Amino acid sequence: MRCVGWTARGALAGLCLAALGACTVGPDYRKPAVGSAVAWHQSVAPGASHPVVASTDPRWWRQFDDPVLTALEQDVAAANLDLQAASLRLMESAAERRIASAAQFPHVEANASYARERASTNGILGLLGTMEREQAGTIASGTQGFGPTALPGSIGNPSFNLPQYGMNASWEVDLWGHVRRQVEAATAAMQASEDMRRDVLVSLMAETAQDYIDLRGVQARMAILDHNIAIARDSVRLTTMRFDQGAATRLDVADSTGQLRGFEAQRSPLERQQVHLLNALSFLVAREPGALNAQLGRPAPIPPVPAELPVGLPSQLAERRPDIRMAEERLHVATASVGVAVADFFPRITLSGSLDIQALQFSGLGSWASRQYGFGPTATLPLFEGGRLTGQLRLRKAQQKEAAIMLRRTVLKAWQEVDDAMADLATAQSERDRLREAVRENEIAVETARAQYKAGSSDFLTVLTVQNQLLASQARFVDATTEISRAVTQLYRALGGGWEGTYPDAPPSHG
Repeated sequence: MRCVGWTARGALAGLCLAALGACTVGPDYRKPAVGSAVAWHQSVAPGASHPVVASTDPRWWRQFDDPVLTALEQDVAAANLDLQAASLRLMESAAERRIASAAQFPHVEANASYARERASTNGILGLLGTMEREQAGTIASGTQGFGPTALPGSIGNPSFNLPQYGMNASWEVDLWGHVRRQVEAATAAMQASEDMRRDVLVSLMAETAQDYIDLRGVQARMAILDHNIAIARDSVRLTTMRFDQGAATRLDVADSTGQLRGFEAQRSPLERQQVHLLNALSFLVAREPGALNAQLGRPAPIPPVPAELPVGLPSQLAERRPDIRMAEERLHVATASVGVAVADFFPRITLSGSLDIQALQFSGLGSWASRQYGFGPTATLPLFEGGRLTGQLRLRKAQQKEAAIMLRRTVLKAWQEVDDAMADLATAQSERDRLREAVRENEIAVETARAQYKAGSSDFLTVLTVQNQLLASQARFVDATTEISRAVTQLYRALGGGWEGTYPDAPPSHG
């Protein structure tokens, strides 16, 4: 009956310990409700190309139907150095989580040692005492203790061997969830690192598309400028011929030549922009300057924008934007860290044990009688920390509040960026439509003015004026067309598109 009673008591004690082990102090993280609208807010009426509520393609750049851009995006996802660094940061975070989770399990280590030692006759071992006039061999054999009368005279105690081997084990009983909160924080930090990597990828995909669109826009402006330079050269020939014939003044020749040189001067800044954009795209794919000149140096049209742009549901924005997800995980980290700070106020219990084999002779290491062991719990309770624990708890709570505010800010910023991109898309389309008409009328004006000048019914100043107006309207038309495509990239950047299924395999989320 006594055995049964002790067994029941042991089982009850185990249940109590398990119940205590399930206790986790501090606040539990609950995913905050992120506000979302029923419909997308558009501050400006949409144009011909407009957002529609439909499922989005993660590889949104394929809507431009530009094989060169698609291949470029793939190269960036595979080779970009910023993305590779973000992948390594994710691996580092996963390793940190693994380190934190190791505290949940017992720590076991084996040890072995050998020492040649000599005990002091006048030291603490002198308190042990021994039999008088024993020989050194008898004392060092392990059958006789050491003491001040171990050997007569000033010889003192003899040297001896002390080999031993064994193992130690320890395990912290996580009564208050101190370790569990640390693992929870490390897991959330790892998820935040993964979302940071996704955010890097989203930014890279948008930056690549923008640089490519800007490059095509610059090349289009260079083509327009070259066309106007050709017209200006023809005007120089015309005015020179008429001056030689006495039908024009030297002023006409000077004006036409000045216009030509002015047009030619405008080409240098465009050439500089083209070099910068080519180098920027080369850097994105981790290659040296000029590496993409053969692939991208030849002019190509500005990627056109489709009539309908799927943007998904407003309620999906928080799940799709990596920076919002990252802000949520950082709030999770801060909340779990509060729990760790609270747990520091409670006792910490560690179970430890050791088993060693120790003998004064190597031949005794195989004897079970040479064993020594110890086991039992150790409890520590902070009594006075000079306010450190209180200050740490206040710090963690302040960080939690800051993380909550930053989450709210990130969400509001996301909505602002989406609305700004939609407004940019609509206004750029409106500007392009007006400029298209302006270009058409300016082309008619140039043809008419040149014909009148050849006929002698108009002066060359009119030709100069309308020619400059044509070039300006054509350049603005190209800029507006470029801005439409840029606005689409900004829209999908604001929507958080471009990371799902785009990048190479990431490290496992748990380990």
